[in-house]
Amino acid sequence: MMTRKELLKLLGLTGAGGLFCIAGRSWPFGGFEEEETEEPAAGHRRWRPAYVALEGEGRLAARIEQAYSIMESCRLCPRQCGVNRRAGQRGFCRAPKKAMVYSRQPHFGEELPLVGRGGSGTIFFSNCNLRCVFCQNWPIAHEGWGREVSDDELAEMMLDLQRQGCHNINLVTPTHVMPNILGAVRIALQKGLHLPLCYNTSGYELAEMVRLLDGIVDLYLPDIKFMDGQEAQRYNLAAAADYPQMAKESTLEMHRQVGEVITDEQGIALRGLMIRHLVMPNRVAGTRELVQWVAGNLSTKTYVNIMSQYRVEFMAFDYPLIARAITSKEFVEAVSWAKEAGLTNLDERTLSQYELHRRRVS
Repeated sequence: MMTRKELLKLLGLTGAGGLFCIAGRSWPFGGFEEEETEEPAAGHRRWRPAYVALEGEGRLAARIEQAYSIMESCRLCPRQCGVNRRAGQRGFCRAPKKAMVYSRQPHFGEELPLVGRGGSGTIFFSNCNLRCVFCQNWPIAHEGWGREVSDDELAEMMLDLQRQGCHNINLVTPTHVMPNILGAVRIALQKGLHLPLCYNTSGYELAEMVRLLDGIVDLYLPDIKFMDGQEAQRYNLAAAADYPQMAKESTLEMHRQVGEVITDEQGIALRGLMIRHLVMPNRVAGTRELVQWVAGNLSTKTYVNIMSQYRVEFMAFDYPLIARAITSKEFVEAVSWAKEAGLTNLDERTLSQYELHRRRVS
């Protein structure tokens, strides 16, 4: 019988599993391995994503089948529609059995640790399990623009982004197509995929489903939209009063898995939790409550991007409190709350925008 070490060597994964230690804590992940060059003494450490180790342990295929079985009575998200998507039935998100993709390309507008010099390899999935009235991607999320792709096609998209020099595979609105993503990752891994996966979600997740991603996803990027259930209900076209609770529970699980952001020597994110939060007019997003929750329940070192780019889109014109852009005063107030809460790892663009708006209101 082949030993685990022999199997890893056969797969080219020797040393791929392990623990990364940061700030006194150890995080299980794909890890680093020593790689010999022509001069062994000059060997360097090459990082590998978590899914490489999971495949080496023979556990990735079972995880994929487990995810696909959930689609037979779909409960991938808090909607828990119960439809059999493997048989062609469609639930709230309107997603078919296959993943629907709107576009894929290197993206240079994401957080700087994701972008680097080669860009973040974004894949935009069609449909969404939320229906925000202010959605800036409403043709994709609400109308479902895009085309169905097989897991093999999706795998090839990932590999193409890697060939273009992207630093990660950025999966935008992935919740309802999570099984398809996992299937594609394994196919792509067998053809040489070695980039970290960034799970770029609206935050409307079930912690139970996020646990299925443990050992697969290295970077989590939840966009935490609301901290008050009534506001979440008011600005979604379908019931989402449980949004704050679902977002908090799933984000806690993400943090348990990957912890604070770690980067390579060029500042490119390899692993960790990165939170996005869009400041909205009239404090409807609950920014103060969010930053206090992060500081008290995660870590003051958590990477947080407080965003200023709210604009009136889609149906937001029909809702008086959000039918305008935010003011400089509102953005300065939001970032000041984060600083007062003790958050020390705010996004660079957040800080530069803060200085710009602060000068306008001073």
